[in-house]
Amino acid sequence: MRIWLIWAVVYGLVWGGISSVDIISPTYAQSDQPIKILDQKVLSFSQINGVKFSEVSDLAYDKKSHRLYMVSDEGGLFVFRARFSKDRIEELKPIEAAYLTKREGKPFKKWARDSEGMTLDGRGRLLVSFEGKAKIGWFHKDDSKIGQRIQKYKLPKRLRSTKNYRSKNKSLEALAWHPRYGVLTVAEWPLKGDEKKLQTIYALNGKRWHFKAEPEGRSAVAAIEVMDDGNLLVLERSFTGMLEPFVVTLKKVYIQGCHTRVCRSKVLLKMNSHKGWAVDNFEGLTRVDKHRYLMVSDDNDNFFQQTLLIYFEVLE
Repeated sequence: MRIWLIWAVVYGLVWGGISSVDIISPTYAQSDQPIKILDQKVLSFSQINGVKFSEVSDLAYDKKSHRLYMVSDEGGLFVFRARFSKDRIEELKPIEAAYLTKREGKPFKKWARDSEGMTLDGRGRLLVSFEGKAKIGWFHKDDSKIGQRIQKYKLPKRLRSTKNYRSKNKSLEALAWHPRYGVLTVAEWPLKGDEKKLQTIYALNGKRWHFKAEPEGRSAVAAIEVMDDGNLLVLERSFTGMLEPFVVTLKKVYIQGCHTRVCRSKVLLKMNSHKGWAVDNFEGLTRVDKHRYLMVSDDNDNFFQQTLLIYFEVLE
């Protein structure tokens, strides 16, 4: 039995595949909650089209072309063909991959390729945000130049200098596109000089919104997505040590009509590893249909972690 299990793990790592998984706590009653988990998958690929498949940090879905884009911390861009029914992932198949590059295909230096956030704008352009040297760019997504940067975006003044972030690795973690406000981004942790528990959403046109981070230690924003009503779905995670709980929170931040210093927010789901949730390092979000979203985890290029893809519905 042990030999068979080892063979199965090795086969999955070398050849890859997609299988079902269950991360839900036995005590979680979905019928009574604002979030219903519909389908759960684990993605086990060693590489796709020669690009190492690991450390997935964000997602973007093009409903018209049925293409699901994934970006990794190492600058890998992966394209899957994906279809979704109301209650499950109907199709999920890798079709293409490439590394993100500068214009004309020039590679990013290692310290400048930490791609963390991704979104599609209203014209279907693929936008990616980076940590290290904070930047946002528009990239080719589905032709012979896939992964090549087309244009850089001008950041608000406070986001331009690395010195303003709490560390180089805590900069532009999350990215989304809003039909009213345009490109939105959030740093993983509040900037230097800001309250440690007061997060800020930045629009590239200079507009800002603030909301309270979760009370858990080292709670950080990992991803954002625009909801059907124009408010934001925010993914936060807290990890303070191997013996402490890993807590992942999905919350709604009400930016629509927010005229106060701190916008109202509401926790939709809190997943705590010490309360039966088999959570991993969730880092990415995308909307795939009305009230329906995907969430992905970063395996940290670690044998003991997984790339989890969770399909869920927000019921309010």
